[in-house]
Amino acid sequence: MPDLDFKVESIQPEPYSATPLLIFKIKVSQRDGNTPIHAIALRCQIRIEPARRRYAEAEEHRLFELFGRREQWGQTLRSTLWTHASTMVSAFEGTTVADLPVPCTFDFNVAMTKYFDALEDGEVPLTLLFSGTIFYQNEAGALQAAPISWEKEATGRLPAKVWHEMMQHYYPNTAWLCLNKQLFDRLHNYKSQGGHTSWENAIEKLLGPEVSK
Repeated sequence: MPDLDFKVESIQPEPYSATPLLIFKIKVSQRDGNTPIHAIALRCQIRIEPARRRYAEAEEHRLFELFGRREQWGQTLRSTLWTHASTMVSAFEGTTVADLPVPCTFDFNVAMTKYFDALEDGEVPLTLLFSGTIFYQNEAGALQAAPISWEKEATGRLPAKVWHEMMQHYYPNTAWLCLNKQLFDRLHNYKSQGGHTSWENAIEKLLGPEVSK
């Protein structure tokens, strides 16, 4: 049975996707020679490791909702599930590089969106946990199927700049917020009855003039 290793080669946004999408380039290598591999049904759990980086003061303020005060971070900065992703790896022998597409959301009700948006610079430390099924040819030439060993993982680092530039590309000068339907209906009525020409205009009226800090 092939024994595989995984390594994150790079992380780049896909500029021509309908929605925000990151492409993880995953190097897949065989430890035990060049067994002909017909395909791999690859699954991946991606986790963020927030304790493995430093945070500027401005970032600390924006992360309060997620992690509390800095003196609490010893308990709150824990490994956190970001997302699950999957792909089919084509036939190869020895080593190959596969594209792992990772869809991203800009919904600010999602904790990981708040986390990425709070970062000004630096990188996001990641742990990738792999699973799936290997379809390979044994020494007798017969097609076999075997699971990927559960302990297979890799680390990666996503530059915060890449995430911000991707969201700016898909949603220039925009942020998304999902509201409770009843609250949305109240806001919609306020906008209509007040004769406001846009959602921004209605919300600005509700918030009042901006106060300089």
